[in-house]
Order: sequence, then C-alpha cells, then structure tokens
Amino acid sequence: MLTFVPASLADGEALASLRVAAMRESLERIGRYDTQRARQRFLATFDPDCTWQLRHGGALAGFYVLRPQAEYLLLDHLYLAPECQRQGLGAAVLARVFAEADAAGKSVRVGALRGSEANRFYVRHGFVPDGEEEFDLYYRRVPKP
Repeated sequence: MLTFVPASLADGEALASLRVAAMRESLERIGRYDTQRARQRFLATFDPDCTWQLRHGGALAGFYVLRPQAEYLLLDHLYLAPECQRQGLGAAVLARVFAEADAAGKSVRVGALRGSEANRFYVRHGFVPDGEEEFDLYYRRVPKP
C-alpha cells in the first residue's frame, strides 16, 4: 500500500540519499555521476512544504516535489528507490499530481535527464516535449477539463 506523507526538514538527508541512488545509473550513462553534487543540488532547494514522501509497506519508497507556479505546477523531483521502480508507484504519484493540476486548471511541467528511463515514463503518461538543454529534456502536460 502506497501512502503519501508530508516531508519535514529532518527528512532532507534521507531524501537526498534516495535521489542519488535513483539517479546514479542515468548520471553514470552521461558521465556526470558525482554523489556530493547530486546531494547538494537537492538540499540547496529542499522545501518540505512542497515535498511528499512515498511510503510503501511503511518504508521510504521515494518522494516527489511539486512546486506551485503562477501558471503551472512544477514537478521538480520524482524519485523512487531502485527496488521500488516498475511497480506502478510512479503512475500513482502522477495520478495524484494530475488530479491536483486538473482541479486547479493548471498544466504540469517536468524535466528529465537525457537518456533517463524517466523520459519514456513521462511521455507514456501524457507529457509532451516542451524544450531541452544540454543535459535535460522538458515536458508539459495540459490540464484535463
């Protein structure tokens, strides 16, 4: 059973570690794996008010960060522990995010590292390309009426 638990300041280190574990393969693939850099990039912008832990069977399975913007919701992070991937947990998170976005009449924006499995995941769930940079691809999903 998946539960959504609000994050607290005390959760930052554990979430940063989970992020590093989840991103490792993708970062290694493009030659940009650096544990300290990945941790610091997350912790520098960590805001527990926008962060939800994903608990599966009581254990930390992942987390997501949804930052409200004036015109859209930014899905700034969505990470699952490697052993929790490919079990439908990410789809459950997106269903929750989409329900919130649709209720507010806002689109959802997200970015993913080039070469990451996340790109196919987001496209499969209705996101369309919305820009790119050297290492990242960006997507948008319009709200449903």
